[in-house]
Amino acid sequence: MVSFGSDRLPERAAAVKILIAGGFGVGKTTLVGTVSEVPPLHTEEMMTEVGVGVDDTVGIEAKSRTTVALDFGRITLSEELVLYLFGAPGQERFWSLWHDLAIGALGAIVLVDTRRLEAGFGSIDFFERRGIPFVVAINRFDEAVEYTVDEVRDALDLDPEVPIVPCDVRTRGSGRDVLLALVDHLLGVPVSAGAGRAPAGAAGV
Repeated sequence: MVSFGSDRLPERAAAVKILIAGGFGVGKTTLVGTVSEVPPLHTEEMMTEVGVGVDDTVGIEAKSRTTVALDFGRITLSEELVLYLFGAPGQERFWSLWHDLAIGALGAIVLVDTRRLEAGFGSIDFFERRGIPFVVAINRFDEAVEYTVDEVRDALDLDPEVPIVPCDVRTRGSGRDVLLALVDHLLGVPVSAGAGRAPAGAAGV
């Protein structure tokens, strides 16, 4: 296994493009920054009056910065596999960028917040329509009500074969587990949907 922080890529590694999507403020930028082994590229800008009445900030009123183009990072999972991570902006007004970001993507992660599950429908529909395999990652927030994985699956109307993985995007190991779940899904390896409840705990945005 290649250690985190390595700037040198294994000579035999295959590169795979992964898209990270989800609603506004669910933790996409934090996930990319947490797991990337190289300094991540962020295109965050301060939120301004332009977004007032356009961007839905209910439940995330404290958010002050937002991604306006993409986040980019890289993680080496093994000598044979390197993932290039592209985080998509969450606001609906930036969805036109998703089509370009999705080109060449082999899989995707849809990050959701149980306080605002409806924000995940757009991402799920996007990948389902394009036949891009994806997993759903439930990001943990302190104030969020805890729901079982099955309850989240029903609420999002997900097919049984779509893996759901509870996570904390602030923790590298947890973020890496989500990526491994996606790789297993792409390879056709059964992924545990998780038992019990998705624990609460503050999550980044």
